[in-house]
Amino acid sequence: MNQPIPIARLLRHPVASTESRESSALLIGAGVFVVTFIVAWLSFLGREIPISGRGSVGQFVALGSALAAIIMFVIARVLLNTNSTDGAALQGGQDFPTIRLRWYDIGALALAHAVVALLGWLAVADLMAKSFTGAMVFTVPGAILAAVAIAVSSYVVVLSSINLTPMSVSVILVVFLVAGSFTSMLSATDPLWWQKNLSTLGISDDISALAFNLTLIVAGVIVTTIAHYATAAIPVRTAKEVSGRNFVRGSLVLLGVLLACVGIFPVDRFLTARNVAASGMAAVYIAMVLCLQRFIPAMPRVFVLLGYVFVAVIVVLAVFFVTGYYNLTAVELVAFLLIFSWLVVFLRNSRAMGRGDGPNADKAAASMTGSNPVAS
Repeated sequence: MNQPIPIARLLRHPVASTESRESSALLIGAGVFVVTFIVAWLSFLGREIPISGRGSVGQFVALGSALAAIIMFVIARVLLNTNSTDGAALQGGQDFPTIRLRWYDIGALALAHAVVALLGWLAVADLMAKSFTGAMVFTVPGAILAAVAIAVSSYVVVLSSINLTPMSVSVILVVFLVAGSFTSMLSATDPLWWQKNLSTLGISDDISALAFNLTLIVAGVIVTTIAHYATAAIPVRTAKEVSGRNFVRGSLVLLGVLLACVGIFPVDRFLTARNVAASGMAAVYIAMVLCLQRFIPAMPRVFVLLGYVFVAVIVVLAVFFVTGYYNLTAVELVAFLLIFSWLVVFLRNSRAMGRGDGPNADKAAASMTGSNPVAS
């Protein structure tokens, strides 16, 4: 029968096992609770606090959770990287080779967690305020609620950071894109922005433009992270297969760079650069899908056919736009949805290839007999 891990050993090896990671996250959450309670109590002292709005419990929780998310994500990655014998950027039990995140990967993912926490708690506070119309919160209960919420956020972010996988990164990307896009849409000063195109959201000087452009930049960095995760699991045995995997990896990285450029270059000031980046994304995606079977022959046929269908849909949408049947916003929304859906499914298929449980597993195993694997 397994014995609980002693506290002293837990402090020396905080990410050595699943139990130690859970315990470490709980200890960090407890510390955040104590600190946050003191800060919240001093902030709320001597007054009644609204549930949402300026100076509210909801605002305090949202801002505090965003700040805690950034700090906790970075701390967890530092713990993981400094305890290299205990764990790695990707755990071996998750069927992916070890990959350490680069500093800008960590920054982008930390910011994505912060934005999701910020917008999530603001939405919860607004819903609670509408459920308890006119209700006010006293100092001590308000401080306890704020401390609990921020501690829970810290606990979740620590575990997310430590147990980071390609699939979790893709989920973070999708949630972040949805949250950032809806924030930009809901805060847009022009309610008829959709009659033009998505990039219209990024041309004003208000919070809508900042949210839209920052979302694209951070999302672009996360896509480059996913590019390394997704392709690292693809098995290679020959120099040709290594070249094919590098082509796909480079295409995904370029896709992320171009996505970030769409946010870096607002359409009202850098029209040509923005159009080149947006058009380049579509071109890179189509080229990658059409050449995928050639460069990664072991890729499941069903997934390859799905890519062809997605490309066909994008081409049809482009024709609809040229003929005036659809506006540009509809084309961009559907295209973005298809591309990121394809990326998520690509991650799952590459993982299946890495595990060797796909339809090509037996063939791959047979082809390795008597040959030396090619180093990646």
